[in-house]
Amino acid sequence: MAPSVTAPPDARVPAPRPHADRRAGTAAAHPGAGRAAAGAPYARPAVTELRLSAFAAHRAAVFPLGPVTLFAGPSGSGKSQALAGYEALARLGSGADLAEVFPDPVALVPQRSRPDAQRRRGFRIGCTVDGPVGPVRLDLAVQAEPALRIVGERLTAGEQILLNTALRDPGRRSVQAAWLTGGSTGVTRAPFPDDRLGTALLPLRVAGSTEGQRQVLAAAEQVVIALRSVFPCDPRPAAMRAPVPPGPGRLRGDCGNLADVLRRTRQECGTRYALLTEAARTGCAGPVEGLGDRTTADGRVLAELLRGDLPATELGRLGTGELRFLGLALVLLTGPGVLAVDQSAELLPAQQALTVLADGFDRDLDRAQRAELLRLALLSCGRGHVRLVAAVGEEVADIARERAGVSVVDLNP
Repeated sequence: MAPSVTAPPDARVPAPRPHADRRAGTAAAHPGAGRAAAGAPYARPAVTELRLSAFAAHRAAVFPLGPVTLFAGPSGSGKSQALAGYEALARLGSGADLAEVFPDPVALVPQRSRPDAQRRRGFRIGCTVDGPVGPVRLDLAVQAEPALRIVGERLTAGEQILLNTALRDPGRRSVQAAWLTGGSTGVTRAPFPDDRLGTALLPLRVAGSTEGQRQVLAAAEQVVIALRSVFPCDPRPAAMRAPVPPGPGRLRGDCGNLADVLRRTRQECGTRYALLTEAARTGCAGPVEGLGDRTTADGRVLAELLRGDLPATELGRLGTGELRFLGLALVLLTGPGVLAVDQSAELLPAQQALTVLADGFDRDLDRAQRAELLRLALLSCGRGHVRLVAAVGEEVADIARERAGVSVVDLNP
């Protein structure tokens, strides 16, 4: 059935029963993959559930997300689409407009979706963000054609609707928003743009002078903090081989400035540098005494593997798998202070959790490299400051099913 793009999304999308919807998959979680104790609040805002109600190949899909969540399944099962849905929500939460986030929105409309009488079709996505104020749900309905626009958004905490938007006049590029105010007013109504996430706009619109307004602000800020703290990562070996200009030492998603970040890590954090060196001994061929850097004649930074008594090996000479391994290991070990992610400056780093999104997490890696990266993920994510959501092949999924603290979501076409 096609998603209705003229009404706000249902705030109570039911989770499918086990195996009821094969596209939704099943999550096999070990003890410790979720909260430390049942009912205990999350100290840091984190996305704990992804909902793809009608998105590409997914229908009524509900995915629980733990500190380490791996999507597994055959080609075409929707692993990449699940991560794309998460990344889209993250970018909207960071303030991007719809056209930036969905350059080809029609491709995300479920294939068998039929247009309504006005020839409109769209898709639905959402998530739950847990944190100090408890679980908060965000549900979004997007019209893909004839024009790209948000036609419904709902923010809820428990049974309380905090924000509700709906398209009232298709001729105007706005939606009608209503948010909880409390007191004699009840709700406040105002137009919102139809190309931006309303939840991200609430801190600019709500004064916080009533208890209801403060509840809305707390929930919206929790969602925005979690969504802004997402780092999509896909190391590109071709971009990692050449020397790079010196910079601020904040790693890009393609890891192309790996050499500059290695220099900063070695200079500022001996513990992380030691852990990365230890991982490199497993993931790189030959003896590894450390990771070094030097400045070339033209002032650029070049990274290399230190081989003890043997000549150092420039990173440009390493294999594709070795470079991808080093990039992902550095991401997992460094944390938000070294990654190019737009976190909330108003909060201390200790109050934020970074979520790494990695499609093809195990691509081009051998078995030892895959096992070592999984070990690093569990080490880093176990501290609560980093979370990992990744798409993997069956070999890594088999290893992960035997590891406590990992949630494996099995997708079937």
